[in-house]
Amino acid sequence: MADDLLDTPLTTLQGEPTTLRDLTGGGAALVVNVASRCGLTPQYTQLEALQQQYGGRGLTVVGVPCNQFGGQEPGVPAEIAGFCSATYGVTFPMTEKLEVNGPGAHPLFQRLTQAPDVSGAAGDVQWNFEKWLVTPEGEVAARFRPTTQPDAPEVRHVIEEVLHR
Repeated sequence: MADDLLDTPLTTLQGEPTTLRDLTGGGAALVVNVASRCGLTPQYTQLEALQQQYGGRGLTVVGVPCNQFGGQEPGVPAEIAGFCSATYGVTFPMTEKLEVNGPGAHPLFQRLTQAPDVSGAAGDVQWNFEKWLVTPEGEVAARFRPTTQPDAPEVRHVIEEVLHR
């Protein structure tokens, strides 16, 4: 079942078919639903810093644009890519815009939202910049709600644990 998560079909922001396994090269993934016009958008800076710090050790940040929260990701793929690159220097992979909640939720998020956060609550994505750390084996090691900063000690701790397995 865990392999299913890694092999869930995705499409990159550039329109190429892929999977989490392909995007990470067999490493761990920090999957984040992102948006360009959100009050939490500055988290891109910390996400890119995590990519730079841990990328060589097997972590890939994977950004998943979503327009379900206040219409905060209205752009087309080229606009999203340009904004992320020019404004935040994003180098990590991004998928096409996906729905994360409701009847149109992408299968990746149907699975991710089953994982509980630190308080034990699973279910719908609360807002942009919710984060899931997925192990190389396809298990969700942790789920962090939107207001948890990407470089928070609790996030770094779980990343270190997963990369030291």
